[in-house]
Amino acid sequence: MNKYADYETIAFERQDRILNVTINRPDVLNAVNAKMHSELARLFYDVAADEEADIIVLTGAGRAFCAGGDLDWLQAAADDPALFTPIAVEAKQIIFGLLDCEKPIICRLNGDAIGLGATMALFCDIIIASETARIGDLHVNVGLVAGDGGAIIWPQLIGYPRAKEFLMTGKIIDGREAAELGLVNYAVPPEELDARTEEIVRWLDSGATMAVRLTKAAINVGLKQLTHGMMDASIAYETLTNTMPDHQEGLAAFRERRKPKFGGG
Repeated sequence: MNKYADYETIAFERQDRILNVTINRPDVLNAVNAKMHSELARLFYDVAADEEADIIVLTGAGRAFCAGGDLDWLQAAADDPALFTPIAVEAKQIIFGLLDCEKPIICRLNGDAIGLGATMALFCDIIIASETARIGDLHVNVGLVAGDGGAIIWPQLIGYPRAKEFLMTGKIIDGREAAELGLVNYAVPPEELDARTEEIVRWLDSGATMAVRLTKAAINVGLKQLTHGMMDASIAYETLTNTMPDHQEGLAAFRERRKPKFGGG
């Protein structure tokens, strides 16, 4: 496990040739800060190169999967837009890393997945959610464009009309409804999450390793083309809204636990 020794916000555990990867800031619901964002940008390339792992299980520590961007980190980037430059680069690396990794990535969606947390979960190959987990992309609620992958993956899973509703309103749904819509593969009671995840993992693990990997790669060809075609524009739009007054108002409202009063800019 020495190859992952320098990770501070992500934990790793091996079970045979299964690598369990845990987003690990449970005291803040695994919210993404600058350090985690930079680690996520290289995570999926590192696990892809791990010769001792055939299957990746991605989950969160504690009661959340990932609550999206850490408020202090978002505020710092809003106050100093120059800080958004590395964020924009890393955002592309996170999504491209998920798509380029040929190993199956199973999402054990143990709790809330918001914003980037939802995006990462939905870009996984098979998603097993707790019925009580909530999922949603709340970028617009803080005056930002859902540019870090949400605008790409939601329409592919549930169609454009529904995706627009969720992404343009910041609506949140629970695991059960997500499964009914086809946003995730399965929703199970929390006490059954580990067993169902283990069932899927062992099923894949008993298969022909290279056939499984290359089937994923073949399926992802079109999605990779779409993602590469959209990501620069999506990130550019998000970068633009990072500088706008409505974003500052959205952050202030979130801190003050009130409804934002957006001014249209």
